[in-house]
Amino acid sequence: MSILVLIPARMAATRLPGKPLADIAGRPMIVHVADRAVKSGVGRVAIATDSAEIRDAAQAFGHEAVMTGTHHQSGSDRIFEALTTLDPHGKVEAVVNLQGDLPTIEPALIGRAAALLDDPAVDIGTLGVEIVREEEKTNPNVVKIVGSPLGPDRLRALYFTRATAPWGEGPLYHHIGIYAWRRAALARFVSLPPSALETREKLEQLRALEAGMRVDAGLVETVPLGVDTAADLERARALISQDQEG
Repeated sequence: MSILVLIPARMAATRLPGKPLADIAGRPMIVHVADRAVKSGVGRVAIATDSAEIRDAAQAFGHEAVMTGTHHQSGSDRIFEALTTLDPHGKVEAVVNLQGDLPTIEPALIGRAAALLDDPAVDIGTLGVEIVREEEKTNPNVVKIVGSPLGPDRLRALYFTRATAPWGEGPLYHHIGIYAWRRAALARFVSLPPSALETREKLEQLRALEAGMRVDAGLVETVPLGVDTAADLERARALISQDQEG
């Protein structure tokens, strides 16, 4: 399968202004993410952005970057535009949407999401991890996957929610927002209006489920660090410095 890994990035973050270009060990954060995507070996990697600063920074470190419009409401819309620009003849069969604020992500996790598309019935692959901290079970910022087990390390997603679900004894799973899309599924998704449950939960992936798409989640061991605050950035700097020293 021909796969394109796209990393959407923009400068509009309010909690951490200029986040994609934040310096971590001498390299912008977005470059660390792209470095790890390349190491995954999944396929061609490009950064999709509406910022010339981000484009120039990516290219300065040897990464491909493509400019997209400023009107996009979501990363899915941005990567679809980037896909059609980079592959206008439709040779790419699948796209991985990798968040640009995951500078410490393990490259293997990117491949884990993409591998879920080996099942031809799956439209979208994503990731989850079992919740072990009690406070996260009721935290609405920790999105949960409700799914049917397909094996010890895989679920078929039935719902995503900010609530504590499902009820009763058993594990709860934290959703990790990495998506591997079949090209046709992504094209269909961006053509649909926001769905009722998507709007209510403020979770874009519910649009796919409401439209009847199949979403499978690979279960992994750890949640990659997402950089949303200055404290997160300092933690990422410390982790990457440790890796480099090791």
